[in-house]
Amino acid sequence: MVKFSSDDHALVTAAVTQAERSSNGEIVTIVAEKSDSYHDVGLHYAVLAMLLVPPLVAALPQSTVDRAMALFLGWNETATRGLLMALLFAALAAIFLIVRYALAYMPLRMALTPGSTKSRRVRRRAIELFRVGAERRTIGRTGVLLYLSLRERRAEIVADEAIVGKVAPEVWGDAMADLIEEVKAGRPGSGMAKAVGRIGALLAEHFPRSQSDANELPDRLIHL
Repeated sequence: MVKFSSDDHALVTAAVTQAERSSNGEIVTIVAEKSDSYHDVGLHYAVLAMLLVPPLVAALPQSTVDRAMALFLGWNETATRGLLMALLFAALAAIFLIVRYALAYMPLRMALTPGSTKSRRVRRRAIELFRVGAERRTIGRTGVLLYLSLRERRAEIVADEAIVGKVAPEVWGDAMADLIEEVKAGRPGSGMAKAVGRIGALLAEHFPRSQSDANELPDRLIHL
């Protein structure tokens, strides 16, 4: 997983300070190790694996089932209904626990989490952080959050109401492209700095700096 160094923090902080000199906008940068623990994903896979046991057993040839039962009962014994149910329950429980504990390993859980799920969770987390740290915390409602979630390898830009009214969401595409390209190359600090520069240029175009402008939000990169 990509890591942020002290030099990366300094680079991003400097980029924010520079970008805000040309506009009334306020840029908040946050990087997180992950946006969610995805415990429910592990649980869903475990339940799915458990539910697949009965149809798989039903699909086995009778000879295979007879040989398996002989391991427990001997060749001359007949399985009762109660014993069969107990064995089935044991198999269900075993499969559930095996899959559940295997997916306790975070890299495996992340690899098996659908991309759409990751995107939704990252977006949700970005909005939560924006509401806490930037939304309506500037006089002109000109706050922007640049959020990078490392394990999911996804980023989001969330803007305050005044910016949303003038800048369409797709306009942030160049900033996102710069960020993702640099992160993939192992240069996360450079990626965030470039994205901040793009965001700053857009803010300067729509919200040029006024004489009364003040620095209302911290410039430093926040690492969660």
